[in-house]
Amino acid sequence: MNPEKFYITTPIYYPSDKLHIGHAYCTVATDAMARYKRLQGCEVMFLTGTDEHGQKIEDKAKGAGVTPQQFVDNIVTAPGGVLDLWKLMDISYDRFIRTTDGYHVQAIQKIFKQMYENGDIYKGAYKGKYCKDCESFWTDSQLVEGKCPDCGRAVQDAEEEAYFFRLSKYADRVQDLLENTGFLEPRSRVHEMVNNFIKPGLEDLCVSRTSFTWGVPVDFDPGHVVYVWIDALFNYMTALGYQNDEHHDLEKFWPADVHFVGKEIVRFHSIIWPAMLMSMNLPLPKKVFGHGWLLLDGGKMSKSKGNVVDPYLLSERYGVDALRFFLLRSFPFGSDGNFSNELLIQTINKDLANDLGNLVSRTTAMAGKYFDGVLPQEHRFHGEMDDELVKLASGLRDRYEDAMEHYAMHKALDEVFQVIQRANKYIDENKPWLLAKSSEDKSRLACVLYNLLETTRICGVLLTPFMPGSMEKLFAQIGAEEALRTWESAGQWALLPKTVSVHKGENLFPRIDMEKELKELEEVTAKAAAPVQEAEKVPEYISIDDFSKVQLVTAKILACDAVPKSKKLLRFTLDCGEGQPRQILSGIHEYYEPEQLVGKTVVACTNLAPRKMMGLESNGMLISAVKEEPDGTEKLHLIMLDDAVPAGYGLC
Repeated sequence: MNPEKFYITTPIYYPSDKLHIGHAYCTVATDAMARYKRLQGCEVMFLTGTDEHGQKIEDKAKGAGVTPQQFVDNIVTAPGGVLDLWKLMDISYDRFIRTTDGYHVQAIQKIFKQMYENGDIYKGAYKGKYCKDCESFWTDSQLVEGKCPDCGRAVQDAEEEAYFFRLSKYADRVQDLLENTGFLEPRSRVHEMVNNFIKPGLEDLCVSRTSFTWGVPVDFDPGHVVYVWIDALFNYMTALGYQNDEHHDLEKFWPADVHFVGKEIVRFHSIIWPAMLMSMNLPLPKKVFGHGWLLLDGGKMSKSKGNVVDPYLLSERYGVDALRFFLLRSFPFGSDGNFSNELLIQTINKDLANDLGNLVSRTTAMAGKYFDGVLPQEHRFHGEMDDELVKLASGLRDRYEDAMEHYAMHKALDEVFQVIQRANKYIDENKPWLLAKSSEDKSRLACVLYNLLETTRICGVLLTPFMPGSMEKLFAQIGAEEALRTWESAGQWALLPKTVSVHKGENLFPRIDMEKELKELEEVTAKAAAPVQEAEKVPEYISIDDFSKVQLVTAKILACDAVPKSKKLLRFTLDCGEGQPRQILSGIHEYYEPEQLVGKTVVACTNLAPRKMMGLESNGMLISAVKEEPDGTEKLHLIMLDDAVPAGYGLC
């Protein structure tokens, strides 16, 4: 018996300024599963959203000259952003959460405080390696050739005051959960988590930051913001109403039936997430399913690597449904898959044009040609010639269901296309064009066409979660009314009326000329990239009024010392000609020692909003230049002036 309610989630996505097909992969799979469950009659909650806090976004916003909130708003809600991509890909989410939503922020503050009060969060100091791109902390032993094991980028030394979650306290319980239940799938992910993270010794987790401000403030210690993974993971519950009054679905839908996540964040979802729920005495989700990556030329798609595939371009050329189908037909969901334009076109041609499209086109064309689109009442069945197809199609729903319940969507599609291929063979075996030549065989011809239409109807119902728009067109062509498009009807044979009315329409999936298309695709891709390259060269001008808002003055360094417990920060005491010293903190310790700088004349911005770092207030910013070295690293140079220039002079 199927459950009456089903709660499924995608991870909430970091709002990247360049969305690619890899971003859509998990969400398309989640959408297909949600549609399948709705087809079964379940009340479904499908949650997705955006993870909008963290140092990465703060830095990007600063580089773009906007506030972090403006930065994420521009990406999430602007044309071509996250919401537009989900609309394009026909994603039928029930709820969309942003971690900047006020109700979520307040709920996270309550959760953090509760974990602190129950003794599972304590204050300390973090010292180790940090990957800003993955927003992950690593030990030296976890690094791969000194770099982040997830993304392969350089890590940086991090040292700051922080709160920690007693993750080590839950190591045994989490290991038991992973090894002795079906909580995490595929099973290969279990071995990876246990052997790589738990058995070497699970360390307590840093859960707050003080080196940046864009995050959920710790309300009882304002210098701290909540580490992004507590903020992000609890969205699965806050979106239902946990610790807030915005929604009221927690009792109905929690625990979640399944979290679909990419393999790079399985560690957070299968170790950290259950441990935090254990700390709060909350029910655990029933399952975490870690899918593979979509690879291009053997590597993960990534904007930084320049190897992204534009879903807008592909959808425009081939249709959204063809793209959705390709993603879930071509790659086992739990494994990595190698994307190529050739494979995409091959899949469209073979499965959609040759098999499904050909079946629909031939069947509806023959019904129109031989019966003016309306089958006669008399149908003459032939046991040996009909039974195999009827049996295969009648039992399809059960085989399909078994695959879908195991999240093996490619296997479910394989079952459907075995039936479609058998139906095409059935046409060749029965040769309707010969039956049409004899008036005595008209009832036999009607039976053959009816069996093809009924097979197509059942396959169409089961393909609806994958290609919803195209299946609406298919049903209209074969004369299947709404009542014959249900889950129940997919398990029954001979529901179409014998005198079904058929309407041949447009070719659902036209065949693509591979050689011609690949050439055109290459040209279109090059043209699409050209305006972006040109646009990047155009300077973004500001007015003199904008420039005059920035107060840049000369400043004498009276004193300089290292900030305790920080490898980066230097504390400057400056004479800016204001009659009293000004304190500014600057993260340049890796480039300068304090004694080198005392007495120097530098440039300071003095009307920047005050900011706390490591518990100290910084009132402004020192101006530096960044130079890229031959080895690709960047070196910072503090701008210094002639020491004869007095303090407090404005720059113009």
